[in-house]
Amino acid sequence: MNENANSFLGKEPIGKLMLKFAIPSIISMLIAALYNMVDQIYIGHGIGYLGNSATSVVYPLTVIALAIALLFGSGCGAYFSICQGRKEYEKSCTAVGNASLMTLICSLVLVAVYCIFQQQFLRLFGATENNVAYATEYFSYLIIGIPFYMLSNMLNIIIRADGSPRLAMGINCIGCVLNIILDPVAIFLLDWGMMGAAVATVFGQVVSGILSVIYLFHTKSFHLKKCSFIPHRETLKGVVTLGVSSFFTQVTIVVVTAVLNNALVKYGALSKYGADIPLTVIGIVMKIFSVISGICIGLTIGIQPIASYNYGAKNIERVKTLFKKMLISEFCIGAVALAVFEIFPTQIVSIFGSGDDLYMEFATLTMRIYLSGIVFTCVQKGCGAFMQAVGKPLFSATMSLVREVVHVILIIVLPVSFGIMGILYSAPVCDIVAIIVTGVLTFRLIRHLSASGRENALKTQEQVV
Repeated sequence: MNENANSFLGKEPIGKLMLKFAIPSIISMLIAALYNMVDQIYIGHGIGYLGNSATSVVYPLTVIALAIALLFGSGCGAYFSICQGRKEYEKSCTAVGNASLMTLICSLVLVAVYCIFQQQFLRLFGATENNVAYATEYFSYLIIGIPFYMLSNMLNIIIRADGSPRLAMGINCIGCVLNIILDPVAIFLLDWGMMGAAVATVFGQVVSGILSVIYLFHTKSFHLKKCSFIPHRETLKGVVTLGVSSFFTQVTIVVVTAVLNNALVKYGALSKYGADIPLTVIGIVMKIFSVISGICIGLTIGIQPIASYNYGAKNIERVKTLFKKMLISEFCIGAVALAVFEIFPTQIVSIFGSGDDLYMEFATLTMRIYLSGIVFTCVQKGCGAFMQAVGKPLFSATMSLVREVVHVILIIVLPVSFGIMGILYSAPVCDIVAIIVTGVLTFRLIRHLSASGRENALKTQEQVV
C-alpha cells in the first residue's frame, strides 16, 4: 500500500485532473445507461412496444438496487477520499471493507424480497394485462444478476477513488460489450425473447461484478485486511451520511416512476393514445434522459475524488475552482442535449422501434415537452453530487427531495385539469422549482467554502508567526 499514491490530487492542475478523472467516469455512466437502452432497442425491434413497456415496469426495480449500491458506493467514495486527504489511511480501509460487506448483504436480502413479492412489485409499477407476462419473464431472470450489479456499481466508485478511473471504465465496458453482443444472439438467433434480453444483461453484470471484486486484491492506496470487513459503527455512519443523498436521489426516481406509470395508464386510457403507448414512450424517454443524466453525474462523480481529497486537505481554493469548472460544463451538456431533443425527437425515438401515427405523435410531444427543462436538471444534478463530495449531504438530499416531491404532486394534480398533457408539463415545471432551490443552496455552499478558506489562511499565518 502506498499511502501517498493519491497526493497528486492536491498538486496537479485542476483542468488536467478533471480530464483524467471525468472522461472515464462519464464513459462508465454512459455504459451503465446502455445496459437498459440496448435491451430496449433490441426488444423494440424483436418483440414490439409491449415488450418495451414491460421493461419500463421493471426499470424502477433495478433503480432500487442501484440506490442501495450508491448509498454505500458514493458514501464510501467520498469518505475514503476525505480520509486520504487527511492522511487517515486505516479509516479509508475500514470504509471500503464495511461498504463492500453491507452491499453484499443488502443485495441478497433484496433478491429474496423480489422473489417473494414479484407480482406485487410489477403491479405497483404499472404492469397492465397486456404486458405483465413480458414483465414477469424479464424480471424473473434479471433478479439473478442483482448481487453482481450492485457490487459492480458500488466498487466502481471505489476503483475511481483509488486513482484508477480508466480501469473502472474498462470493467464497465467489458460488461456492456458482452451485453450488446449477446442481446441479438439471445433474442433473435436463439429466439428467447424477453428471457434472452435478461440473460444477456445478467451475463454482463456477472462479469463486471467479478472483475470489480478481483480489483480489491490489487489496489493502489489501500490494502484490505480481515478486520476491514468487521462492521464499525462510526465508519458506517460516516459512509451512510455521505451516501444518503445518492440513495434518496435514486429512491425518489422509483417513487416518481411508480406514480408516473400509474398516472400514464389511467389518463392514457382516457385519451386517444390508450394506456400502453404513453407507458412505452415515457419508458423510452426516461432511458434517453438517463444518457444525459449519466454524463452529468459521471462528470461530478468522476471529479469527486479530487473535490473530496482537496476538501479533506483544506485546499479550499482548488475546491472552488473545481466547482466553477463543473458548473460551466454541466450547463453546456444540458444546452446541447436540449437542442438535440427539440430538433430531432422523431429520429431519436425511432431508434427504439417504430409504431403507428398515434405512437409517434405522443413520442414527439413527450421528447419536446417532458425534457424541455433538461438544462436545469443537469446543473442541479452536478451541484448535488458536488455537495456530497465536500461533506454537505444534507444540501444534496434537500435539492433532490424538493424536485421529486414537487414532481409527484404535479403528476397527481395537473392531469385532473389537463389530462395526459398535464403529466408531460409536470417535469419542466418542477425543474424550475428545483433550480431555484439549487441556487439558494449553492450560494450557501460558496459562502461556506470562502469562510473555510479564510479560516485556513489565518491558521497558516498564526503558524508562521
